[in-house]
Amino acid sequence: MRDLNSMASSSSPYLMNLLLISLSVFFAGAFGCYSSIFSFGDSITDTGNLYISSKNSSFHFFFPPYGETYFHHPTGRCSDGRLIIDFIAEFLGLPYVRPYTEVKSNASPQNIEGGVNFAVIGATAMDAEFLAAMGDENDYTNSSLGTQLHWFKELLPSLCNTSSNCNKLLSSSLVLVGEIGSNDYNDALLAGKNIEQVQTYVPLVITEISSAINELIELGAVTLVVPGNFPIGCLPIYLTKFQTSDKGQYNSSTGCLNWLNKFAEYHNDQLQIELSRIQRLHPNINIIYADYYNAVMHFYHSPDQFGFIGGTVKACCGGGGPYNYNSSAQCGSIEASACENPAEFINWDGIHFTEAAYRWIVKVLFKGKYNVPGISRLVPCVFHKSSDN
Repeated sequence: MRDLNSMASSSSPYLMNLLLISLSVFFAGAFGCYSSIFSFGDSITDTGNLYISSKNSSFHFFFPPYGETYFHHPTGRCSDGRLIIDFIAEFLGLPYVRPYTEVKSNASPQNIEGGVNFAVIGATAMDAEFLAAMGDENDYTNSSLGTQLHWFKELLPSLCNTSSNCNKLLSSSLVLVGEIGSNDYNDALLAGKNIEQVQTYVPLVITEISSAINELIELGAVTLVVPGNFPIGCLPIYLTKFQTSDKGQYNSSTGCLNWLNKFAEYHNDQLQIELSRIQRLHPNINIIYADYYNAVMHFYHSPDQFGFIGGTVKACCGGGGPYNYNSSAQCGSIEASACENPAEFINWDGIHFTEAAYRWIVKVLFKGKYNVPGISRLVPCVFHKSSDN
């Protein structure tokens, strides 16, 4: 098996020019162009699906201080406030995207404004039964990417009753596919599988993401945003589990674990290669790779620039320890406590980010240095609200 250091090399100039996109020019040109957002993913994107549907009401992220910064109560979002999808909706002038489980209980789902969010906390790219057979148990949900896509296809006829109407709806919608796949790796790594074993999951995860994208294109999706994985070597949960006295395993500038970030880079490189292949097959479809990894690394390298003076690799909310993460006293439990000002921290609970970090991720992607000249020509405005006026 090839070494991760060589496999997670920088993307080729072709991939950089085609895919490594700051969404700045894209969204600046597309402001007001989309009527709705359809979203798939995990806890990075879930705005309440597990919260509404779960029979287990004791999950720690269902309790305060989750939601304290913006909503002032838990909403099922794994943060102190808004998520990336919330800020995207705000930027596009759309309402916050409603969770599927809420929409499903609505007697008139065709009246949904702003789209539907199918993401679920704990969701994996691969099928839950397949992962269970490999020895990877999921404590939260069996709602994989395939399950979410099935929900979408079931709901679609109630949102648009003819093929023509569905094409119109999807061509005027932004489709967010992910971030997804990190839980496939997290469950395995945290259960004790080594990085060589987990590395074999990458092509399987990429295949699932690719399959979903192709199916969404067949259904009529025109603009799809596909985020990569975060720098997981900077997360307090991993820094706690894999803490070592070997300083050579850490980046001297950020304090992050190098080998875990190399793995995330490898996943992202493989994802970009697959996205470029799909793009060549569908030249009239807009497939945008959202570089969450480098957007977040910007914070770790220059935390003061973004106001993160309270902590970079330390969680705001947790149960103590060098990184303020304790699996026996997680944020939301009575044993844990939260920092006074979450906006000074990158990480919220050891796994997820603060609202402040999510806001900055969107700003960095929209207006940051990852701007590829001419990208606006690749992502035309496919729908404009004013055209209906």
